[in-house]
Amino acid sequence: MEFRISYIKEALKEPINIGGLLLAGAAAAYAATTGFLDPTFVLAGALVAEGFYLATVPASTFYRRIVDRRSRRLMEDWRRKQRLELIKTFDPREREAVDYLSWMKNQIASNFKKFARLQETPPQVRELETTWEAFVDLLDEYRRRRNHLRSINRQAIENQLRQAERAAEFSDEATRQLHEKNVAILRRRIQTFDDIERSVKRVEAQLQMIENFFGLVNDQVVTMPTPEHISALDFDTLLSSIETTREILQQTAPVMTQLDALQRDAAQFRPTLAAERR
Repeated sequence: MEFRISYIKEALKEPINIGGLLLAGAAAAYAATTGFLDPTFVLAGALVAEGFYLATVPASTFYRRIVDRRSRRLMEDWRRKQRLELIKTFDPREREAVDYLSWMKNQIASNFKKFARLQETPPQVRELETTWEAFVDLLDEYRRRRNHLRSINRQAIENQLRQAERAAEFSDEATRQLHEKNVAILRRRIQTFDDIERSVKRVEAQLQMIENFFGLVNDQVVTMPTPEHISALDFDTLLSSIETTREILQQTAPVMTQLDALQRDAAQFRPTLAAERR
């Protein structure tokens, strides 16, 4: 979902603008009823005021900042709702991991306020919310790729590859071209499978790192002699590694689509029963 901001539309929807238009309409109706003033003048004045309002307010830097801030809040709320809906699709074990980190996040904030005797939590602790959200997103990507790998029998692909290579070796020239194409497809499938498998291991390690980091933060908060020691926790390295993992996933995202396409293509070249008996 993308929020496309139109400052003019936002200005039109402002309560002060709607209230002004309603007031102008009521004034025009009152003028028409009493005959005190020509309602046309009232409406014309309202149109001029509205034109001036739309020409100045949407172009104002101050107003645009307000709208941008409001849009960011809407986007954050929408993403939060989407993430909660996503968590509902997790299996019990995955939801347990998410709920545990959520509990740990709240526990860390509570412990910090308790032991530091402060009302506000430091920015580093507040960043745990961002890290928790990253955990949920990465866990979703992990399970999707893991389930995709489980649906593929790598050994079967390797067997098909060996059969296709033998068939290409003993076929006539015209048929050999088809078998060679099949060999190329099967080799690409194995390479693609390996790429996805590496990405799954990368995400799995990242998820474990996040879980252990939450535990470390909680240990440090409970035992810290002063609130300043929370700054010694290396949040930057964790967030940097999460961003790197996301970039790797973005680079390998087309692999998922390619694997599906290759699987359909390979089905067209699967050996016949006669070829299997050779």
